[in-house]
Order: sequence, then C-alpha cells, then structure tokens
Amino acid sequence: MDNKFKLSLLSAALLVALAGCNTDGDNGVNGLDGAQGPQGEAGPQGPAGENGQDGQDGENGSNGQSGELTRIATVPLGAEVTGIFLTEQGDLFFNIQHPSSANVELDHNNLPYNRGTVGVLAGVDFNALPMDLVDSPVPESPKEQETVMAAYGQYQILGQNGDTYEGKLADGLGVVMSLDGSTAVVDTDMPDFNAFVPNGDGKGYLFTNWEYIPGGMSRLALAKQADGSWVVEDAMMIDFSAVHGTAANCFGTLTPWGTPLSSEEWIVDSNVAGTTEADWNMPGNSDVARMDTMTGADFPNPYRYGYVIEVTDPKGTPTPAKHYAMGRYEHENAVVMPDQRTVYLSQDDTGGVMFKFVADAAGDLSSGTLYGAKLTQDAGSTEPQTTGFDVEWIALGSANNDEVEAWIAEFDGIDSSDYVDGQSNYLTLADVQAWADGAATYPTVAEGGNPVTAGQPMDNRVVFLESRQAANLKGATAEFRKLEGININAKRAEEAVDGTDLIAGEDVTEAYVYFAIADLDNTMIDGEGDIALSSRVKDCGGVYRMPLMAGYDVNRIEPVIMGSTYRDSLTGAERCDVSQLSQPDNVLVMDDGRILIGEDGFQVNNTLWMYRPVVN
Repeated sequence: MDNKFKLSLLSAALLVALAGCNTDGDNGVNGLDGAQGPQGEAGPQGPAGENGQDGQDGENGSNGQSGELTRIATVPLGAEVTGIFLTEQGDLFFNIQHPSSANVELDHNNLPYNRGTVGVLAGVDFNALPMDLVDSPVPESPKEQETVMAAYGQYQILGQNGDTYEGKLADGLGVVMSLDGSTAVVDTDMPDFNAFVPNGDGKGYLFTNWEYIPGGMSRLALAKQADGSWVVEDAMMIDFSAVHGTAANCFGTLTPWGTPLSSEEWIVDSNVAGTTEADWNMPGNSDVARMDTMTGADFPNPYRYGYVIEVTDPKGTPTPAKHYAMGRYEHENAVVMPDQRTVYLSQDDTGGVMFKFVADAAGDLSSGTLYGAKLTQDAGSTEPQTTGFDVEWIALGSANNDEVEAWIAEFDGIDSSDYVDGQSNYLTLADVQAWADGAATYPTVAEGGNPVTAGQPMDNRVVFLESRQAANLKGATAEFRKLEGININAKRAEEAVDGTDLIAGEDVTEAYVYFAIADLDNTMIDGEGDIALSSRVKDCGGVYRMPLMAGYDVNRIEPVIMGSTYRDSLTGAERCDVSQLSQPDNVLVMDDGRILIGEDGFQVNNTLWMYRPVVN
C-alpha cells in the first residue's frame, strides 16, 4: 500500500470520529457530588405479609430427657460399680464389687478381675475433663468384657480381697476378724464406699467399706508417683470391736471435717407391712449365725447394728463411733451439708423412708433431731421422667447417742432360748403404734408388747431403734424402693446457699442434693399411698435431685434422668437400654455440676456414667 493511500484512510477515519463530537465545544470534567438533601417523611406502612408455614417438628428427644450421658468406663462380668470418690486433685477412685469368679482375662495390671477390687483411674485429672467427651465402647470381646474399659486414664488395681501387701496385712484385704481378733470369719469380694483423706502432698489414706455380714472397712496408705500411678505404702483393717462389730458396710461420704461415714445396711428387719425384730432370735436365723461368728459366745443384740458409723482420727488410729441418734434402719449412706448440722439419709429397701437429721451442734453428730419425709406427688402426673414431689418434714424425736445406747443395752442377754412362737422379745408393731398414739405406757405382752418394756412409761426409743416403723406411723412416706446413694457437691452447695465464692469462673446460685433409685418398682408403682408412678421404667431406675434452700433445707424432689426400656424381640421381656441407665446406685456431684453415676444393673457389663445436666 503506497503512502498516499494510507493518508487517505487516516483522513477518512478522523472525519468519522469528529462527526460524533459536539461541535459547540468540548464537554467539561464532571463536578463533585453535592451534599445529600434531607430525608423525606416515611410513607404509610404497608400491609403485613401472610404468616409463613409451620416448620416440621423436630425429632423426639431420648426418653424425653435433657442433658448428656457419657460412658466413662465399664466393669467386668458380674460386677457392679461402687465406691466412686473424686479428690480435689481430680483422682477418681472406684471399685469392682463381686465380679464373676470365672473371669480369667488379664489387662495391663496382669491380673484377672475375679476378686473384689479397689482401684483408681490413673493418669487423668477428672476435674479438668472437657465438656465434650467420647464414650468408652460397649464391651464385645471376652477381654473387653472381663476387664475394665475406660475412655480416660488407665484403671490401676490398688488391691483385691485377700491381698496381704507382702505381710503388711497378715489376714488379707477385706478379711473380717472376730471381735477378739483370733479368727478370720469373712473374706468378702464386696468393696463398696471409698473416701480419700489427704495427708500431705501426693499422699493420703483410702478408706474402703467391705459389705457383708459381718462387715468391715480397710485403710490403705497411698502415695502418688510422678507418672500419675499410686503405690500402697501400708494397709490395715479397722478394728470395730469397741462398737460390737459392724454389719453390711455399704456406701458413705466424707464429712466436711474430714472423717469417713460408713453405713450399716442389710442387717435390719423392719418391713412396714410385717414385723420388726420378732424373728431375730428364732433358732436357725442365718443373719444371727453370721454375727455369732464375729461376736463369739455372746448372742448378738440386733439393736446394736443398723447405724451410721463415723471413723474419727482417720490419719492416726481410726476409731469408729456409731451414731445411734441418727436412727436405725437399712442405711445406704448419709451426706452432711456445709452447715455441718443438716444431714440427709437414704434407706435402701422396699417401702423405705428418706430421713433428715439436724445435729444440735455443728460438727457433732452424736445428738440431734430425726425427721421423716412426707411426699405429695404432682397432681395428675405419673410419668417418672416428669413427675416430682413436694416434701414436708415430720419431726420424729430428739436424742443423743448415750441415751439411745442405754435403751439398746436393755435388750442385751436375749438368746434363742428366749424365743416363743408368736411373741417377740424386741419392740413390736404394737409398741410403735402405742408411741405414735401418744400412749402413756408401753403395752403388755398380752397386748402385743415385748417383755423388756411391757407396762413401762413411754419414751422415744422406737424413733431410734425402729425408725422406719415410727416414721411410717407418724405419717412419713414409707414407699421408696431401693433408695440408694445420696450426695452433694459441698462447694456448689455452700456457694448457692451461703454466697461463698468457691467455684472459679461460675456464679452458682442453685445447688442440689442428688440421689439414685435403683428401680422404681413395688411400692413406687402400686397405685397406692404417696408415690404412684407408672411402671414404664420400673426395672431401670433413675436419678432425682432436691433443690437446696436457705438453711440447707429441701422441700421438693425433681426427676433428672431415667433409664429406658425396650421389649426383647425373642422373649418379650422388658430390658434396660444399654445406652441409658440401668439401676443407678452410687452418685457423685463434680465441682462443675456434672454427675458421676455407678450402675448395679442388668447389663452384661455395668457402667460408670457421667451425666451433664442442662441446668447444673
């Protein structure tokens, strides 16, 4: 292309471009935006739109429950979880009661779990566990089913019944001796309550109940190692000869002043529908025969058994004291409130009573007043998960240990030769009824009384020697079934009631006394009396709570969590769901409000659960 033609094209393009421009002159640069004018008045509101459609219903919650249940550990075949105790440093002790003698599998302890076992979950601080937890699996293999499976820490065996600790305990752990110390009369595989009493940095004494007739308590001197494991430095069985021995030492607690409380359970016979102790001295009574092995030639007085026992001087020479003023019945355990005077007590039996004891002086359980709970069930409600009860406390009587023991001593010296068919040498229902009616004297034997008190001036002995019968006839509710462990968190209780700041990072304004009921059966579902629940979870049980009020009083019982049942497809029988509670027994409340629950149930392997309530 030549240069002249290139120039012609360029000239034509320039003319076209100029034709699109304003021939009056170039446009100027756009100016800045002006200030925004004032906002105009709002217009009238438009009509409301139509309501949207309802969303879909959410899925039903598990058994209507709120909160979260986590399987912390499982125990071997045949065993129940007992002795849950958590130290300030986060050490969690618990026991394996009556495991199957056929268990042969070994774990890292290199021991089989075929004897009663006392132990601890080593290597973990349970006070520092996060809120979101993983479950330990449901055991499947023989090794899993015959050992301890734990989601956190490793279970360390501290002792099994019969252990001698290289001669430190010559007769063996859990072995109960006769009162004169000459004969071993019981070697039991039933360790129950634990209490750890600190004695210096990383050291302390672990007290353990051994539940049998006769019963006992051990003390292990423990030292914690750098790796979190424990060493047993010494061992002993407590000498109960000064209190005529003990029977069926069950659960317990540690008092605010640092002494263990043990409980005598299944030695008392006070069925509200039958007799009191009418058959105790009948020839052939097996309980009497077992107690005879401990007491020797002396026929045992039944009124010397069935009490709360305080072990004083726990760091020195442990010295037991039976608190007769707290009543005689099938004690599961007693828990002392931070005021060191108010005590709540559970009775583990069918037709049992919840008791309260208020000591005359703080830190001294030797004298005070005993009360029985009168329940009023929520109107029109029978579902266990949602039905609560109002509580009224009925005063039964006041006494001190010495006064009650003097009444007890009047029944010493009775033996089987005194037995007369159809009569009783002990307090009778007629005696208790006369007391309840305000009679001036005890009835004669002909009137259904007993030879010891016949025709004597009336006193309050029936309150403390036949406590369930006395409570029932005064109007307290004697309908609980297997009322088990009862407990609090002392820090939470004191902060909520007294306002003392004890829980870091949390303002605690509500605290509760928690208790377990192993099964809601018999007197709780018979449709009669003060407790008339449905039978939906009767074999699985549940956990309740009582809100603490001023002065550590309670006037309300609320359900917390229940077990859950299903129908076996082969047999048609009701079973307890393995993912829910099955006959809860021990309970323990942590500083953060979570609850540890030990099972004594029907599962292949019983579980140690942790429950996180929605409201602590």
